[in-house]
Amino acid sequence: MPTSPSSDPTTLESALAEIRELQDAAWPPQVPRTVEYPIESRTVIDYLRHWATARPQTVAIDFYGRAITYAELDELSDRFAGWLLQRGASAGDRVGVHLTNCPQFHVAMLGILKIGAVHVPINPLFREHELAYELDDAGVEILLTQDSFAAVVESVRGQTALRHVAITALSDLLPAKPSVTPPFDSTSGPTDWAEIMDSPRAEPIPMDPDALAALNYTGGTTGMPKGCKHTQAHMVYTAATATLAGGRQVGEAPPVVLGFLPIFWIAGEDFGILYPLINGGTVVLLNRWDPEAAATLVDSRGVTSMVGTVDNYVELMDLPGFTDRDFSTLDNAMAVSFVLKLDPAIRGRWRDATGHVLREASYGMTETHTADTITLGFQTDDEDLLSEPVFCGLPVPGTDVLIVDEAGAPVPVGQPGQIIVRSPSLLTGYYGKPDATTAALRDGWLQTGDVGKLNGKGALHYLARNKEMIKTNGMSVFPSEVEALLMLHPDIQSAAVVPKPDPGKGQVPFAFVQLLPDRQVSGEELREWAARNMATYKVPTVEVLDALPMTATGKVRKADLFALAEEYK
Repeated sequence: MPTSPSSDPTTLESALAEIRELQDAAWPPQVPRTVEYPIESRTVIDYLRHWATARPQTVAIDFYGRAITYAELDELSDRFAGWLLQRGASAGDRVGVHLTNCPQFHVAMLGILKIGAVHVPINPLFREHELAYELDDAGVEILLTQDSFAAVVESVRGQTALRHVAITALSDLLPAKPSVTPPFDSTSGPTDWAEIMDSPRAEPIPMDPDALAALNYTGGTTGMPKGCKHTQAHMVYTAATATLAGGRQVGEAPPVVLGFLPIFWIAGEDFGILYPLINGGTVVLLNRWDPEAAATLVDSRGVTSMVGTVDNYVELMDLPGFTDRDFSTLDNAMAVSFVLKLDPAIRGRWRDATGHVLREASYGMTETHTADTITLGFQTDDEDLLSEPVFCGLPVPGTDVLIVDEAGAPVPVGQPGQIIVRSPSLLTGYYGKPDATTAALRDGWLQTGDVGKLNGKGALHYLARNKEMIKTNGMSVFPSEVEALLMLHPDIQSAAVVPKPDPGKGQVPFAFVQLLPDRQVSGEELREWAARNMATYKVPTVEVLDALPMTATGKVRKADLFALAEEYK
């Protein structure tokens, strides 16, 4: 993450006061100004226990027709917590959850939090090197993994601190007659889930809202991913302000959320776990995106809220008979523009079909817990879509956003610069990386490295992420991480990765490599090696050069490589 010199805090506060006046004048009337929390506690676990008492029979998770109530979710997570205690886990220990979307993910996360341990969600798309790195970096000692990933976990176990691995299968919590066809095998071999659920319930302990609760990993401009240190207070604030961003107070109208974003990803955690749970609502959970299943469940389950890519919404509207489906309940539909961009034509088509307005979701990043702005209320005459891209809206209550120059000084309204954010949900630091923490957090402000500007209403316009980051089908690919993985190949001397435009995926990674003397290996062979050693969405096209273009100071001239990548078909 790029750094900038720290500006005088008084100067920042003075600029912020002026921006807040603009934001106050433009505040959408349907969006509450402050959060009214239904309980005093600021922990996710206390909200779970609150709803398990107040609404015990309300369905918390609906997984292909397997309904788990709040009372049952509380019990299942108690038993997972009890199992952890039997394995010698204690407060502060890092426990990994290595699963695709399934109820066991929710149960494990909540059970981990119940004993004061640290939840470490791990990307299920990881290959060996990535998995070994993250397990080792976080110091994970206990891991819940999926049966289909057991072999890769075992292959790296010796490189980690793992002392216990438990296995579950997607079928462990699948009903005999699913409500829609699941995209996975409904049978499996023996797993550990039944034994885990036979464990005695852990006794409740006081929750500390400000204790380390999760390590959410994110990439960066240098090296391998870093673990963002987050707390339960961060989680509750994010879910509460995301509720306000939809025009409601916490618990006022329990949502029914269609959840298919990967929940190991922080946006999936926010909208597929925390937002429904804090509100005492329901998540209708899909293992992965399926437009036919999604349409059926919106209609049959009365789904009220959904976050998906613009492509997802277009796929729904392209289904045969879509206009005959009942989408009248889905009044909080939020889109993320990656490959397809939300425009007035797509919005108009959605409005004609459903009677509701489709809007962009929000600005955010893993370091902020990702739901930082409000776009509701700016859709009249497509103001949000017709203004300069990308309109991100106003900061949620309690969050501040400023734009600064390279010296860290505020720039005038309308001028571009680095986006800096101050929020109750900012990471407390990068796990085990004090230098990176110091560089990113300056006087309580996160230096995002993103480029944006504020308009005359104080609303944020996002202009560019750190230009090297690659977005492929909505997934973030950090060149530095792909470069580090490529450097593990015994024939590569140096590597540089840049984004290449792609009509189907938005962008794809493109790698230029220089080989060690007297080594012979083709770009296609290197791509095949990469496919065995990194997550599929990170695998680059590889071109071998005699030498990488360098500056006089010994840095790779990536601008040359940007242009070179675009020339390749």
